Amino acid sequence: MAGCEAAWQLAKRGISVRLSEMRGGGDTTAAHQGDGLAELVCSNSLRSDDHTANAVGLLHHEMRRCDSLIMAAAARAQVPAGSALAVDRDVFSQCVEAELTALPTLTLVRERVDAIPADGPVIIATGPLTAPALAGSIAQATGTDALAFFDAIAPIVHHDTIDMDIAWRASRWDKGEADYINCPMDRDQYLAFHQGLLDGEKTEFREWEANTPYFEGCMPIEVMAARGVDTLRFGPMKPVGLDNPRTGRWPYAVVQLRQDNTLGTLWNMVGFQTKLKHAEQVRLFRTIPGLQNAEFARLGGLHRNTFIQSPVVLDRQLRLKHDPRIRFAGQITGCEGYVESAAIGLLCGLISAADLTGQPWTPPPRTTALGALLSHVTGDAVAETYQPMNVNFGLFPPLPADVKKKARKAAYTDRAKADLGVWLGA
Repeated sequence: MAGCEAAWQLAKRGISVRLSEMRGGGDTTAAHQGDGLAELVCSNSLRSDDHTANAVGLLHHEMRRCDSLIMAAAARAQVPAGSALAVDRDVFSQCVEAELTALPTLTLVRERVDAIPADGPVIIATGPLTAPALAGSIAQATGTDALAFFDAIAPIVHHDTIDMDIAWRASRWDKGEADYINCPMDRDQYLAFHQGLLDGEKTEFREWEANTPYFEGCMPIEVMAARGVDTLRFGPMKPVGLDNPRTGRWPYAVVQLRQDNTLGTLWNMVGFQTKLKHAEQVRLFRTIPGLQNAEFARLGGLHRNTFIQSPVVLDRQLRLKHDPRIRFAGQITGCEGYVESAAIGLLCGLISAADLTGQPWTPPPRTTALGALLSHVTGDAVAETYQPMNVNFGLFPPLPADVKKKARKAAYTDRAKADLGVWLGA
């Protein structure tokens, strides 16, 4: 998504762009299923769309004001998800590809790139699934070993196989339009399920993967289960705010599903990223009340992500310090999440366009979501402990001390919107 966004920002300004995409040219990755641009391989959610009290919702707002291709495609592919922005992943990918291929200055080439091109300005936006040969070239160019972590994929269930006599539709605290399907568990069912996660047969690691850490924001459910018997009940299976209409009470635990396509025929198991083997997933997930007859359009999986030590090797304009013709964008820089990746791609495209046309570049203020994320990736993070990061208010400059706690989120977003307006006007 970062590469698509960067290419869009450049090509729509009349700059010639060659967009190289490995999939469709005879190659693929361990996680992708098709060859469409901007394929969403994990969740179909771009997370909260609340721009008044949520950092990622604010990032949505700012990207829309910067004419983001990813946000425009998301609007056209949107499916119900309460206060979140979720999309039909096929429609979303088709929208992105159609807009890009319609640009006369953009050439889409289906090819695998095994080494960083030796000439001309280059943006590397290979995401978390960089092909091994190119990853080696990047490691050589950056002068440091690539870091790595695991990211896990959640299963998708066919809607017509969910037992709605057991499950029910609701959003937590009745926010939204009852956009989630909820499968309740009593205490005994939950404890049996928890034990099943611990005992279930998992994907075996290769030797070179054995010491690779997980990203905390996308933890496999069985890894969370191993942290304690109640960890899941305070995480993806928390029942708070969900009254079961058949009992009038919160269940002991709950499994939520979120709509995954426009037709409403596919539903994603929220927070159920997993490295269980496929047969084990089918067996165990069918013990969930309401999913006893579930048929799966996709089972969970596991893939290895790579990212560079951006605070060390990149300057404030996303350029490789010792070779400024090369820029990096997206998850490979160590930002985490669809939206954050696209945002860094957007900024990389804007910076590159300014550079190529001889225009001055002023970064967005650090008080904005865009500016805070860019600053974190390019130097504000502690290099020694650098790990993938979602956008959050902790990346923003502090508010005045007299702002009350309950007013802080609104204060962050109000300040950001005002400062972004000044930046765009300038």
